[in-house]
Amino acid sequence: MLKMSKIFLHIAIIFFTSFVYAQSTDEQLANYYFNEGDCEKAVPYFEKVFDTNPSEFIFTRYLSCLRELNQDKETIRLIETQIANHPYNTEYKVALGSEYELQGNQKKADKTYLDLIENLTPNPRGIIDLQKAFSKLGKHELALQTLEKGNQVLNGNYPLNIQFAEVYGAMNEDEKMIKEYINLLDYNPGMISSLKILIPRMIDFEEEDNSRFKMFQNELIRKIQNNPNEAIYSELLIWALVQKGNFPAALIQSKALDKRTTNDGREVYKIGNQASMNKDYSTARSAFKYIIDLGRENPYYYSAEQLLLNTRYKEITTLRNYSSAQVEETIKEYLSALARMPKNGKALPIIRELAYIQAYYGNQPDSAIITLENALKLPKYNDVEEAKIKLLMADVMVLRNNVWDASLLYMQVEKQFKYEPIGQEAKFKNARIFYYDGDFIFAQSQLDVLKEATTRLIANDAMNLSILITDNLGIDSNFVSMGQFAKADLLLEQHKYEEAFQLYESITDIFPDHKLKDDILMRKAEAHQFKGEWETAIGLLQEIVEKHGEDILADDALYQIAQIYENHLFDNKKAGEYYFQLMRDYPGSLFVTEARKAYRKIN
Repeated sequence: MLKMSKIFLHIAIIFFTSFVYAQSTDEQLANYYFNEGDCEKAVPYFEKVFDTNPSEFIFTRYLSCLRELNQDKETIRLIETQIANHPYNTEYKVALGSEYELQGNQKKADKTYLDLIENLTPNPRGIIDLQKAFSKLGKHELALQTLEKGNQVLNGNYPLNIQFAEVYGAMNEDEKMIKEYINLLDYNPGMISSLKILIPRMIDFEEEDNSRFKMFQNELIRKIQNNPNEAIYSELLIWALVQKGNFPAALIQSKALDKRTTNDGREVYKIGNQASMNKDYSTARSAFKYIIDLGRENPYYYSAEQLLLNTRYKEITTLRNYSSAQVEETIKEYLSALARMPKNGKALPIIRELAYIQAYYGNQPDSAIITLENALKLPKYNDVEEAKIKLLMADVMVLRNNVWDASLLYMQVEKQFKYEPIGQEAKFKNARIFYYDGDFIFAQSQLDVLKEATTRLIANDAMNLSILITDNLGIDSNFVSMGQFAKADLLLEQHKYEEAFQLYESITDIFPDHKLKDDILMRKAEAHQFKGEWETAIGLLQEIVEKHGEDILADDALYQIAQIYENHLFDNKKAGEYYFQLMRDYPGSLFVTEARKAYRKIN
């Protein structure tokens, strides 16, 4: 008996294997003839395979062949069979109507479509599937009818606003599309997060004159006016204005929202931060002033006061478009704020900013030294903050021509933080002191160590100064040109620009073929950058690229031009052009990695 069972089992396996193999062969032949464009030979094989495998792939190819062979009845029968196989798949039912239409039977097609719409049940998934099936065939009117009927049967229990918006968008009904997106918030304010993802797909916020954005803005304003107690519309409008980069308008809306709701300045504080990060310092200042005016009991008061000062600092040091009166006013604001602050280490960052403005923009280096000396008398906050004060004090001493006093401070910081970035910065600055003094050999020995610094900026600066010394030391037997160049660099550091320029020019007068020409152009460009004379600086940097393109500073010049356009003139298009030129012409440059990051960010 056991033996007979084994025989039957073997027979069954052989039969099943033969069946599967036959199916596999039929499908292979069907697909082979289909791919060869021979539908006449493919159809019999598709018919066999479809009976046991009515998959979407087989169905689509089988249907395509029947249509090509004009087998109208068989085509209808195939779709009806597929509907029976997949009764819940609306797409096949719509395909049946489409087939009637293709065969010229519009009456049956219309009846099929309308029956589908009329027989909708309160099932959101079914309604959306039917709408999408119509939309896929470009039948937007029928898709719209589906949604309208869907709204009736759902009786407001499920929002179809996104689907309405999609259909209106396909029909180029922009205003209706936008209203539907915004009306979604009527159903559920929590959908604002989803809208912030969907809206950028329909509105190009970077386009200067975008009609859809204007419609969107106007509809939100209408909603705000009709629903003054609903904050959600104001929040969405503020978000949209920020995406557009219109921070002044966003601030107006955030102030109005703040007055209608919490009145604690939270939203205004956010706008101030965003405006400052995007270099709209005027708007940032207005935002922080608004919060300060709310009073000291406000939770954001002290943060806003510090950020207002920091915005002033950025405005002067970044834009560099200021008058003596504006600098003086800023110094007074710092002094006034510091007078109200606790006398402890937390005030040190603000003290550093004040001293920097006093020394480098207010022409008050002596006052800056006093400010920093007083800071060192405060209760000790931490060693790093104290070292930062000492570094800045040494920098100001260089400005006052007390270079050896500065050197002592640099050495203190270097010794205390030998293996940390701030210590390496101090070591580099001290190496420059010896360079200014003409002790090039000792300076270079220090710079060679710093080439391996953990901070890329320090490593790059050390390498550049080391290469400058190596390339130019010994060209003339008495080091005259290099000594003059170093003295001019010190004058430049001390902001004695005219004296520095005269000394630089004397080098080219005495040594017209000297290799320092591109270095002199670079130094002049840096001086004009500090003074905020951006176009003059760009002209000098372009001269380096054009006349000294094979020399070491050409890639640096391109990078600086791009940085000026991006961070000071706010022209991302021009910045992108120079970043691209740097990556294309100097692929081995140390600046390529940063240029690539910046290029991706602004494009």
